[in-house]
Amino acid sequence: MSQDSLKQRAEDLLLHAGIRIDGNAPTDVRVHDEDLYARVFAHGSLGLGEAYMDGWWDVDDLPGFMTKLLSSHLDEHLKTLDTLIAHLKARFINLQRGEHAFEIGKAHYDLGNDLFHAMLGKRLVYSCGYWAEAGNLDDAQAAKLDLVCRKLRLQPGQRVLDIGCGWGEALKYAAEHYGVSGVGITVSEQQAEFARELCKELPIEIRLQDYHEIDEPFDAVYSIGMFEHVGGKNYRAYFETVRRCLKEDGLSLLHCIGSNGTPAQPDPWIEKYIFPNSMIPAASQVAAALEGLFVVEDWHNFGTDYDRTLTAWRANFDAAWPELSKNYDERFRRMWRYYLGASAAVFRSRRDQLWQLTLSPDGVPGGYRVPR
Repeated sequence: MSQDSLKQRAEDLLLHAGIRIDGNAPTDVRVHDEDLYARVFAHGSLGLGEAYMDGWWDVDDLPGFMTKLLSSHLDEHLKTLDTLIAHLKARFINLQRGEHAFEIGKAHYDLGNDLFHAMLGKRLVYSCGYWAEAGNLDDAQAAKLDLVCRKLRLQPGQRVLDIGCGWGEALKYAAEHYGVSGVGITVSEQQAEFARELCKELPIEIRLQDYHEIDEPFDAVYSIGMFEHVGGKNYRAYFETVRRCLKEDGLSLLHCIGSNGTPAQPDPWIEKYIFPNSMIPAASQVAAALEGLFVVEDWHNFGTDYDRTLTAWRANFDAAWPELSKNYDERFRRMWRYYLGASAAVFRSRRDQLWQLTLSPDGVPGGYRVPR
């Protein structure tokens, strides 16, 4: 197909989403390299993202542009070999077990604490904030951490387990505000080192450890933004680990992104550049993995709050770029802005959700009204 024919096909598809090529609207795309069309039709979302990283196209409102694409389901017209390969890898290979479990730490979370410090705000909390009554990112993250503690009914003297503890902020908050002690596990060396320093005056132990290995009792077990790295083949093992470690009268909370769609369909660009070996769970997978292990006391969805969280992260990243540019190049800047902008669009278009599941081993006697 000629370049002109490919461009015409692209124009026709984009018009269905209300997008024009070289138009004047903030969501209209400006094309700098005419080879863009062949690249996108050959490689789908991978080609679109890589072309943006290479400076082949721009748009003033990237999240708005991506929201229009997703809301119009234009991505379904770009199913390519790259999409199939990503799907098959997720479907048939256990990419999150054994030595693979630590790959995400090296590839993403060890990029540099300077990057995450600049982006995430007052606290290094790399997950969706809770914006029900918050007006800024720092308040939204504090509200999320407090919501988790309230849902778990934490009390002074209890011992908690944070699976995928990140930089230790959730454990620090729980220890300081609810008087608990705890253990945090992570697969990122930089996160573990930072968390140990952050929590050094508190009764908290930080371990560089895979969750499969832990077997000791806790009053509460939670994970915040970690389940996306577990993988469908390991969901049952994850919940078995939680059940093994949770006391009979304890509560567990799972905070994770969730998909409306069918299982095992990772985006090839995200898989290659941002979160290798990661997978967004479908509700059917989570429900099946829980069977016979837990009572679901509550399934809370506040997915649109992730749009606001990602938008705030992107603003922080842009503001910090003059300093960050000393350590990261222009292609990284475009990659990271694309990641944050496209991710915001995923939640704005309601393609993905943010779930908090509150779980008990055998059901709270008399029932449990979970806080909001």
